[in-house]
Amino acid sequence: MYRPKLTPLVIAGAILAVMLGAPLRAETWTSDFPIDKQDLASSGRNAYFVLEPGHYSVLRGGDVEVTITVLTETKLVDGVQTRVVEERETKAGKLSEISRNYFAISKRTNDVFYFGEDVDIYEHDKVVSHSGAWLSGVNGARFGLFIPGQPSVRAKYYQEVAPGVAMDRAEIVSLTETVMTPAGEFKNCLKVEETSPLEPGVTGYKYYAPGIGVVRSGTLMLVKSGTAQRPHR
Repeated sequence: MYRPKLTPLVIAGAILAVMLGAPLRAETWTSDFPIDKQDLASSGRNAYFVLEPGHYSVLRGGDVEVTITVLTETKLVDGVQTRVVEERETKAGKLSEISRNYFAISKRTNDVFYFGEDVDIYEHDKVVSHSGAWLSGVNGARFGLFIPGQPSVRAKYYQEVAPGVAMDRAEIVSLTETVMTPAGEFKNCLKVEETSPLEPGVTGYKYYAPGIGVVRSGTLMLVKSGTAQRPHR
């Protein structure tokens, strides 16, 4: 999953709140989500995340461009049929990374869960690394909560739970942000602060607009979004 290049991209007593789709509030980051996997679907949307084939967004900052596309393709991960969301990053017009991210959404609460990613890092048009790749159910990794269906300020939760590999965690900072981008002005945006115990002291911010998805990620700003007629694969 793309992370702002500040780096190379609660439930504790409220786990029941996730199950019921109620607002999340806690003092620590929740890392376990005891959901019924039969309740998860590979397509759907909540207020801030569109998991429907063909939906795409393009973000740009300096010489970096990231294209996010919800593919028609699905993948079985940890017993769940997840949707593949491709993130394609270029630097100065040269391909630098392709990640295939795996998401599922609760049919009851609209909570979006993140089940891992396959990563190809490119140099000079050749794959040189798969750094950051992980899958729920493999090597002790577990799925995380990406965006709750009913977000609330101060909610804290892990988006990735892959010890030693990927441990991104999120805290919801605001639900009322206004963001200006080349694609226009977006109001009532969700602002998320992202950190990781693997990178102490490093903080990144993402902004999600209602009905659109991410409109700002670090220095990247949305330049266009929409629905592709024929999303590849």
